[in-house]
Amino acid sequence: MKERGQRKVRQGVVVSDRMQKTVVVVVTRQVLHPRFHKYIRRRTRFMAHDTRGECKVGDVVEIAETRPLSKNKRWRVVRVVEKAA
Repeated sequence: MKERGQRKVRQGVVVSDRMQKTVVVVVTRQVLHPRFHKYIRRRTRFMAHDTRGECKVGDVVEIAETRPLSKNKRWRVVRVVEKAA
């Protein structure tokens, strides 16, 4: 039996929950500028599958990579780390 590799896991903030069973998660990372050697914030938006529909805007969630679920959805919500106030 072939072993499966480690799946990518990211943590981000839910910015949209208007779709059914789908949330948009923004993941922020800091990268070093090659010339000026200052850290810059970069954002990436991921569409993630939320089967239970428990995520709301402002929640901090953990998402994991999965097989393609639709045209733009390749991530799923693993757990809600922190609920929005």
